[in-house]
Amino acid sequence: MKLAYREFGQGQPLIILHGLFGQSDNWNTLAKLLGEQGFNVFAVDQRNHGLSPQSEDWNYEVMAADLKEFIDEHSLKDPILLGHSMGGKTVMFFEFKFPNIASKIIIADISPRAYEPHHQQVLSALNAVDFSIIKTRKEAEAKLNEHIKDFGTKQFLLKNIYWKDAENNIMDWRFNLKVINKNYNNIGLAVPEFKSNTPCLVIKGTKSNYITDKDLNDFKARFLNCSITSIEAGHWVHAEKPKEFFEVVLNFIR
Repeated sequence: MKLAYREFGQGQPLIILHGLFGQSDNWNTLAKLLGEQGFNVFAVDQRNHGLSPQSEDWNYEVMAADLKEFIDEHSLKDPILLGHSMGGKTVMFFEFKFPNIASKIIIADISPRAYEPHHQQVLSALNAVDFSIIKTRKEAEAKLNEHIKDFGTKQFLLKNIYWKDAENNIMDWRFNLKVINKNYNNIGLAVPEFKSNTPCLVIKGTKSNYITDKDLNDFKARFLNCSITSIEAGHWVHAEKPKEFFEVVLNFIR
């Protein structure tokens, strides 16, 4: 599948993969900054998200294959891979399936283990937004507000609304909500066991429960050259502490 992307800078290739319900433009500021530091940055929309094609097939196997196709299509040599949350698991599946391609790996606030379903509130909120009735972003926000109180989460989701048919005043989500509903459990699956010599940086949000002490041991067992750093933030560590995140990433990839 040919993925949509935004490109910044010149130099060694660096690919950024967003998380569930995200899209490439969530990373524009960071990608631009890294592009100014001598890297050719590709912020990519994973399948069923952003401007990339939609598909009934949605799991880490196909998303890792999408990443491999992207690297091959653009003839990228020794790419650095950065993934947040779902994107981080895509990167780990990629390393499992296609070793010795990435030169460095950065995993932001996700572990290789299996996760219990924990997006039910968000999915209920998204499914409650009926775009056959709702015709403005304000109306969509009001409906989300019935299910989600966190302001940041609501704004993050609202960025995905677009005009599917402006002439007939029809909006929709950028992500493929139908397929996400159907295949949601695929996103919680564990990464198969593997061993990698690729240098890996794990970035943990101290206010997030996505990475536990046991998970850190799992990382060290999989990545023989693994460093771990923490930033005082929640799960969206790159959005909450962009300066600190940028500096940690830049120090590692340099």
